[in-house]
Order: sequence, then structure tokens, then C-alpha cells
Amino acid sequence: MKPPARHKRLVLATLCATMFMAMLDNVIVNNALPRIGQQLHSGVSGLQWVVEGYSLVYAALLLTGGTLGDRYGRRRIFLAGLAVFTAGSAAAALSGSTGTLIAARMFQGLGAALLTPGSLSILRHVFTDEKERARAVGLWSGVSALGLAVGPVLGGPMVDAFGWASVFWINVPIGVAGLLLAARVLPEFAARTKRLDLPGQALSALGFGALVYALIEGPARGWTDTRVLALAAVAALALPAFVAVEARSADPMLDLRFFRDRVLTGAAVSGFMISFGMFGAAFFLPLLMQDVLGWSPSDAGLAGLPMTAMIVVAAPLSSALAARRGPRLPLVTGLALCATGLGALSLYGADARYPQYVWVLLTMGLGMGMTFAPVSITVMQRVDPARAGMASATLNTLRELGGVIGVAVLGAVLSSRLTATLGGTTNAAFVDALHQALRCGGTALAAAALLVALLLRPSRGVTPSPVAGLPTPQPEPAPR
Repeated sequence: MKPPARHKRLVLATLCATMFMAMLDNVIVNNALPRIGQQLHSGVSGLQWVVEGYSLVYAALLLTGGTLGDRYGRRRIFLAGLAVFTAGSAAAALSGSTGTLIAARMFQGLGAALLTPGSLSILRHVFTDEKERARAVGLWSGVSALGLAVGPVLGGPMVDAFGWASVFWINVPIGVAGLLLAARVLPEFAARTKRLDLPGQALSALGFGALVYALIEGPARGWTDTRVLALAAVAALALPAFVAVEARSADPMLDLRFFRDRVLTGAAVSGFMISFGMFGAAFFLPLLMQDVLGWSPSDAGLAGLPMTAMIVVAAPLSSALAARRGPRLPLVTGLALCATGLGALSLYGADARYPQYVWVLLTMGLGMGMTFAPVSITVMQRVDPARAGMASATLNTLRELGGVIGVAVLGAVLSSRLTATLGGTTNAAFVDALHQALRCGGTALAAAALLVALLLRPSRGVTPSPVAGLPTPQPEPAPR
């Protein structure tokens, strides 16, 4: 029996609100860092870990969160994750030291890793009609992207008005309301598998955790630092071991056939590269606006409103386009627009005025909005429902890794260029180095657009299977 339309809307509203909160927390803390440093006496390294501690745990445990939901029930794991995330937010707001705040941020990352994979897989089960599902995913993706885009816009004014703790307190009422509503409206689905892949769980957490840690510490410590090299070596051993274990497992947490499907691979590349370019740019733009142009945190945040508006407009449009024409056009277009935006931003220096480059922010927002929904729709359409949590977790892990790697790689480019141009003034050197990093990011995104265009090209005379290379979908178990 299909759930009534009102119930579906409540499910969608619950999932959108909680995903907005989880995505918002990725970026809202950035504008609070100077105030946190002043009040908690945090050094640069401590502030970096306030931001990246969340990403470390989130990326390391996303696959675990997906497979736990597949095995023990997506509603149950989603509710557990939401409770952990809300408690972590309250602990962060109440923190009296840098160490406590970093620990609370890691606890938030654990909660986000548990709730994020279940969100998309629950949507798949509730919205069974393809057109209806595409609209739902378009809205869900738009709200998720909105959380990333609106974080800086909200963060600056909130810090100015209420202090740094407010960027964490905002999650608590949303989380409590989400828990109460989710407990009433979210359906549960019977688990299809019984065994827990403990070797895979351990190796994935160790490998992804070590990789993210090394990428976070590399720019600050130097890439030849003993700790960085040791962690990179751990990742280099653990991740291939994880792949080998999963290839031999009868019930893997990561079905490697996911990557045999070139359409799914194209969607995964798109998600990774959008995060690579746009998270990298988002990390450096506040530094340009505040440290070089002299803007306040509130002004720097409000400057991103055009980009936010374009994401809101483009996400549902790209969802409808993907449902009609397939994912190739919106994904390639979105990557190309983001590449154009990053490259164009490198044309403006410290003397540029906002009206001159606002079109660049509009272009980047349009590009981001074009990619979020088609990636999610592609994964849901082509993966066995029993593996929906795994597939969603895989996608989100790649997105999170793309963001961390983007910050690390573009940061390394910026640092190298800055070292080579110290003969000029500080601001001039920084702007020159930033331009170099932006051009590298734009080039990488342009190459990704070409690769995705090739991966998603239609096969002549062949209608692609909706689950190419993956198990044929079975009838979905009835919700309880």
C-alpha cells in the first residue's frame, strides 16, 4: 500500500531539514573561527582542526553508516545519527576549550555519517514513481546544496550578533524537531542482509581516516613531515587491503560492481570534482574578502547570496532535465560552468569591485545547482534497493574526500606560489597565489567535464540497463 501524499511530504520535509543541518555544519563554522581563536586562545592548528575534525570522522565512517543502515534498518540508524549530531552540536556550543570543541565536532561528524546515507535511501523507498522521485530528489538535493551555500551567509551575522556558539546552537532546535517528526513519519524497511563486514568496516575507517588526516595536516606540517608520511603510508596500505577484502567478501559493505557501471562512475567523478573545485574555492574566498579586501564577516557572507540563489533555482531544474534527458547534459554543463567560474575569478585582483565579478558567483552557483540532483538521481535509478545505503554512502564519501583533497591540493598550489612571489607586497603575493590556485582548480574541473562527457556518452543501438553491472532490483520490502 502506497503512503498518502501528505505523509510523503512530511517524510521529504523531515529529510530535507536534517540534511540542510548536516550540510550547513560543513561550512557555517568558518566565519566563527576568528572569534573562537580569541575566546578559546586557539592557535592556527587548533582552528584548522575545529573545521576538519568534522570532515575527518564524517569521511572515515560514511561507508560504515551506509552499511549499518542497510543491515539494521535505515530509520533506526538515521534516528541514532540525528540524536548523536544534535548532542554533538550542544556540546560544541558549550565547549570551554579548543580540545573539547574539536571532540564535539568529531562527535557531530559521527552523527552526520550515520544519518546522511539513510536519507537518500529512505527517499528511494518512499517515492517509488520515477517522476515523483526525481522531483523529490531535486528538492532534497537543492536543500542540501543550499546548506553548503547559505552557511557563510548565516554564519557571519550570527557571530556578530550572538557570538560563536550560536553557529552550533542553531542545530539543536532543528535536530530535536527533526527527531520528533522522524520518529513519527519515517518508515522502516526490512534488512536484507545479516552478516556485518567487520574487516571491511575496520579497513575503510582506518584507510579513509588516515588519508583525510594526512591531507589535512600536509599543507601545515609539510608533505615530508614524518607524521604525514606515516599516515599516507597507512592509507596506501589500508585502502588497497579494503578493496581486496571487499572483492572477496560474499556480503561486502562496498559492492565494487558499482564502478563497473560507467554511468555510475561518471556520477561519482562529478560529485568528487565539484567538491574538489568548489570547496577549495570556498575555503580561500573568505580569506580574500576579509584579509585582502577588508570586508567584515557579515559582508563576506552576504556576498555569497547570488550564488545561493542560483543553486536554489538550478537544483530542481536540473532534476527535471535529468529525468527527461538523462544525467549527461546537466552534469557536463554544471562541471563546465564551475570550471568557467573558477577560471574567471582569477581575472580579478584586490582592486576589483563586487559588481564586476558578481556574474562569476552566479555562474558557479548555477554550475553547482546543475550537478547535485542528477548525481543522486543516477545513483538511485541504477542501484539495487538493498544496496541503496551503500551507494549513497559511497557517493557522499567521494564528495567529502573531494572537498578535503581540493582544499589540500589548491592550498599546496597557493602556498608554493606564495613562497615564490614574496618579493612583492603581502596582498599582491597572496592574490597572485590565489589566482594560480583558482586556475588549477578550473583546469581540473574542465578535464572532469570532458571525462564525464565520455563516460556518459550514449551507446549506439543499445539501451542501457537501469542497473548495469549490479544486481537486478528485487521487489522492495514493505515499510513497517
